[in-house]
Amino acid sequence: MDLDYTATDLAFRDTVRAFLEANLPTDLQQKVRMHRRLERDDYVRWHRICARQGWAAPAWPVEFGGPGWSATERHIWEEECARAGTPPILPFGVNMVAPVIMAFGNAAQKAYYLPRILNCDDWWCQGYSEPGSGSDLASLKTTAERVGEHYIVNGQKTWTTLGQHADMIFCLVRTDGTVRKQEGISFLLIDMKTPGITVRPIIMLDEEHEVNEVFFDNVKVPVENLIGQENKGWTYAKYLLGHERTGIAAVGRSKRELLFLKKIATEQRKAGRPLLQDPVFGAKVASLEIELIALETTVLRVITKADHRPGPEASLLKIRGSEIQQQLTELMLEALGPAGLPFDTDYLEGKREHALTGDDAAAPLAGYYFNFRKTSIYGGSNEIQKNIITQMILGL
Repeated sequence: MDLDYTATDLAFRDTVRAFLEANLPTDLQQKVRMHRRLERDDYVRWHRICARQGWAAPAWPVEFGGPGWSATERHIWEEECARAGTPPILPFGVNMVAPVIMAFGNAAQKAYYLPRILNCDDWWCQGYSEPGSGSDLASLKTTAERVGEHYIVNGQKTWTTLGQHADMIFCLVRTDGTVRKQEGISFLLIDMKTPGITVRPIIMLDEEHEVNEVFFDNVKVPVENLIGQENKGWTYAKYLLGHERTGIAAVGRSKRELLFLKKIATEQRKAGRPLLQDPVFGAKVASLEIELIALETTVLRVITKADHRPGPEASLLKIRGSEIQQQLTELMLEALGPAGLPFDTDYLEGKREHALTGDDAAAPLAGYYFNFRKTSIYGGSNEIQKNIITQMILGL
């Protein structure tokens, strides 16, 4: 595989850079680069800027409103967005439920939902995990009983990321409890404004309201909101998880954060010289950079596969990508030492222009470290990913 960009690729990269320079709002860029918290309107504003350009859904085919980019062009776009410091295009609509609708939805579902996802008219969240059904997702207990032209949904979902903002949720529900657990699951699209839905916040270690519990109490969902066939939802769930795990690798973001790490390690001193020049600390950074280069190469191999469908290789990307992200936050705190301990929530939320400690770069990093403990768990824990690799790649 030739990893060098062609002249056409380089011209495309220049076009992307020009677009980002002209259209990325400075306030959003600074929030991202300085690790400050993003609000709902920040995500929506950037999504719609990209949508006006036709670039909000890089992996979508032209027939559904996507740009029809090659795998290399998509990689360049993601890398340049990360380098510039854009807010992410949230994956729940564009990269997770949309591919499922494209592959398994009917014509009416495609015609209604896909344009709304493309323009961020609907904010989506994911209803997979439940108390006791996270890594063993197929053991989920939320039920959907068909009564006439509706399903009556009862149960609970948890760790629902940004569900407090959501208009829609895609859910795995149990529609048959008499068969093997994977065979009795269906895939439903549910309006979050439907009576009987309650969203309760879960406040994390960094004091941010990022995840939620969602309760369903006799929630009526039209049968027309069923994706594909009843009791075939496990097939659609696995298809979606392949897309999610590939994205969790987040190579572009890690490359940006590696530069940030090097910057603060250059500013910190040890024995009269920059910490980055310390042999022990410098070796840790170099080793991590090598791992990141290897991960990027593996991502390029996966995304340029002939069928473009994520397979068990997505588990490899999820494991190494999440571990690298965690190692970056660990080295940031190691570089800062005691300066990384203060935690200034008001600064993170934009209530104060500068951190109380006077170090705006250091203020978010303790919370950043705690937040990234989750990456090895969500999207299927890394232990589960290793089991997948064992079974599907090694054949053990």
